Amino acid sequence: MPLDAICLKAVLAELQSAVGARIEKIQQPAREQVILTLRGNRKLLLSAGAAPRLHYTHLPRENPAAPPMFCMLLRKHLGGGYIEAVEQAGLDRVAVLTVRAMDELGVSSVRKLVLECISHRANLILLDGEGRILDALRHVNDIDRASDRQPASSGQGTQLRMVLPGMYYHLPALPEKADPLTVTAEELTAMLRAGGPDRTVSQFLLERFSALSPLVCRELAFRSFGSAEPAVGDLSGPGREVLVRVFLQWQNSVQEGRFTPSLVRRGDRTADFSYLPIAQYGPSEGETVCPSFSAMLDAFYEERERQDRVRQKGQDLLKTASTARDRVARKLSAQEADLEKTRDRERLRLFGELITANLYRMEKGASRLEAENYYEEGCPPLTVPLDPLLTPQQNAARYFKLYGKARTAERVLAEQIEKGRLELQYLNSVLDELSRAELEQDFNDIRAELRAGGYLRSRSTGKKEVRRPAARPREFRSSAGLRILVGRSNTQNDLLVRNSDRRDIWFHTQKIHGSHVILCTGGAQPDEASVEQAAVLAATFSQGREGGTVAVDYTQVRNVKKPAGARPGMVVYAPFQTVYVRPDGELAKKLALR
Repeated sequence: MPLDAICLKAVLAELQSAVGARIEKIQQPAREQVILTLRGNRKLLLSAGAAPRLHYTHLPRENPAAPPMFCMLLRKHLGGGYIEAVEQAGLDRVAVLTVRAMDELGVSSVRKLVLECISHRANLILLDGEGRILDALRHVNDIDRASDRQPASSGQGTQLRMVLPGMYYHLPALPEKADPLTVTAEELTAMLRAGGPDRTVSQFLLERFSALSPLVCRELAFRSFGSAEPAVGDLSGPGREVLVRVFLQWQNSVQEGRFTPSLVRRGDRTADFSYLPIAQYGPSEGETVCPSFSAMLDAFYEERERQDRVRQKGQDLLKTASTARDRVARKLSAQEADLEKTRDRERLRLFGELITANLYRMEKGASRLEAENYYEEGCPPLTVPLDPLLTPQQNAARYFKLYGKARTAERVLAEQIEKGRLELQYLNSVLDELSRAELEQDFNDIRAELRAGGYLRSRSTGKKEVRRPAARPREFRSSAGLRILVGRSNTQNDLLVRNSDRRDIWFHTQKIHGSHVILCTGGAQPDEASVEQAAVLAATFSQGREGGTVAVDYTQVRNVKKPAGARPGMVVYAPFQTVYVRPDGELAKKLALR
């Protein structure tokens, strides 16, 4: 769900701890995201993207090599300043951070950073002390065609609202709806009596009140009437009383600041979040109460942000690897069909021998030979097809030649199929890497790997290519203090095995793609907890991360070998042991060092 006005109110109540904090660093890791690092290493995220929001964040984000211009402007006006207020503009999805900082002349001045959390038209706007726009993440220089934001009484279908440097800032216009936090029981009862008879209760609440999301409207209806949601016109006097009582209970909880940050799970995915417990999906669906709204929003958007990074930064790589994988799969399927045809080659040899044995009774121009199959018991009759344009000797030679081709084809196809299966396995591992890539350098490493494998052409730009250092492996620390390294790409997996102590322990999921994991032991016998935690990390950073129990093989690095000519990341190992564990993303976060 988008961040509605009441949920924003709850988040801003939590962010009052930022008041008085000094802004020590300003970064813009993505075009639509700004992070203010406050004293105490608290990171405040302001996102004006498809999912606008602001909250404290603990997720790592990689910054571009050169900061964008908007980031430089924020550093100029807000760097080193102190946050004086964190407020909400009325009951709208607009948050305002008031910052006092020194200007270029050393004079204390006030600046305001406005985040408009309005879906599809989110924006981040910097204002001076008089309310003039210094700059905005998105310039608006046309008619804002959002009639849902225009007051109904205006009689206009569009609203002219400019967001340009030098202009005074104006809040977006609100729709003409009732304030759910000030409506009285009598007013709500009168609205229900006059409400549209064909509207359900949740539709009525959504249309009549501002700041209510569809999820909350459905929840209020569910708390009032259960799963059988009636139409407003069908409500009796007692039914209206029940709805009014539930609505006022919700109203009191919001006014008193009694919020519960909750994640709603439907099936195996996190489907929604809210500021109150959600009961409408029933006990079969899970609900997780989070310690804070920041933790709730971080958890909800973590997977979505990772997928967005893959889609934006790795789109060309995904297309290249997917196209190559599909091409290899089609070729492999055709080769396997051809190989199946060679299984009948003994029949070709039999035809040739039967023709040779019956030359004395054959005539030129015959289209078939009726002969006894003396290779089978009882010598049953067998019909041998002939080419009437060939002599009997030529027909026999033709069958022997086809037999020889089939025998050679079987050997060659078996070799090609084995190579194709290894290539298909490799390309699937690349796609798995891309699905787990986090940093920009991860994509650079995978791009270099595909280029070295001939899947991408080397681009000749005439300029000397700047070689960036390879991304460092993910690093963790077990509960016993042992280092655990997890590879980010096939090339890095090779380096991990090559550069590790031969006495370290190597882990990998059994028969499915995943990262190579090294438990650094220094030659000592590792404790059972560290071995299990390393195995859990191997399962978490693999194709089995969304499943249940995963088999993980482990052995000393000395037993892991890379076959000659094998593709990156491909190894063989023996002997080994196997442990069965469940992937655990929370454990990975707990043990992570960077």
